[in-house]
Amino acid sequence: MNDPALPDKRQMAAGFDAAAPAYDRLAVLQQTVEAGLLDRLEMMRIAPQRILDLGAGTGNAGRTLARRYRGSRVIQADIAPNMLRQSRRRSRRWLSRQHYVCADAENLPLQSGVVDLVFSSLMLQWCPYPARTFAEILRVMRPGGLFLFSSLGPDTLRELRESWAEAGDADVVHVNGFYDMHDVGDALLRAGFADPVMEVDTLILTYERVWDLMRELKQLGARNVTAGRRRSLTGRRRMEQVAAAYEKRRSDGRLPATYEVVYGHAWVPEVPPQRSADGTVHIPVSSIGRRR
Repeated sequence: MNDPALPDKRQMAAGFDAAAPAYDRLAVLQQTVEAGLLDRLEMMRIAPQRILDLGAGTGNAGRTLARRYRGSRVIQADIAPNMLRQSRRRSRRWLSRQHYVCADAENLPLQSGVVDLVFSSLMLQWCPYPARTFAEILRVMRPGGLFLFSSLGPDTLRELRESWAEAGDADVVHVNGFYDMHDVGDALLRAGFADPVMEVDTLILTYERVWDLMRELKQLGARNVTAGRRRSLTGRRRMEQVAAAYEKRRSDGRLPATYEVVYGHAWVPEVPPQRSADGTVHIPVSSIGRRR
C-alpha cells in the first residue's frame, strides 16, 4: 500500500469492532444517509430474491430490506465481526431469512452470479482499491441486478483537514482520503457496470468543541486509519494549535463539520460487456437505457 491516504484494513476492522456496542446511539450521519439511500431504492422497479447488504454494520438496513422485499434472502456482510454480532442480537432467530458473513468487500465468500441487489451505505470510502471492489461486486451479481450505494467525497471533514494543515502538520495524513464522484463513476464503467448515475449532497453537523468531533469519530470507528497516519502520540501543543485553527470556522456559536455524501447506482448488463485488447470496456447497446 503505497498511498499514505489509503486505509489500513486491519486498523479499520479493529476500530469498528470496538465501536459496535455504542454505534447506533452515535451514528446520526450514517443513519441519515442510509435513510436517503433507502428512499432512492423506492424509485427502482426491482423484485430481488437475494440481497447483499455490503458493510451492513448493525443491520438496520438489512432488516428494512427484508421487510420491504418479502420472501427475499438478505446477506449482511461486514468486515467487523462485532457489528454482525450486534445485528444478530436484534434479529429474530427462528425462520429468519437473514444471513451474516464476516468478509472483505474485495474478496467476498459468495458464488458468482447469485445476488440481485447489492445495497451499500457508507462503506466504499473504506475500500483502498475501488476497481477491485467493484469487480468483486459485479462478480457476485446476476445480469440485470442493481448496485445501489452511498459513499463520502473529498470535501468530507475539510475543516478538520485544513486545521491540521494550518497548525503546521500538513505532511502527515490526519483525515482519511475520499474518492471524487467522477472517479467512482469511471471505475464503475471500467468494472463493467452499465448506466451509472451519481449525485452529491452536503450535510453539515455542528459541535461545541473540536474535541467533541474527534471523540465522536473515534467512538464510531471512523478514526484515522490511513497508512500515512502518525504512529506516535500528537503533542498537547500541536492539538491546541489545531483547536485554535478550527475556532476560526465557528459560526452561530458552533463548529461545523462538512460531509460530502455521494449517492450512486448502476446496473449489471443483461449481456456482459466486451473488453478490447487495451482494457477498454464496450457496453452493449442493448444494456443502455434499460429499466429504472
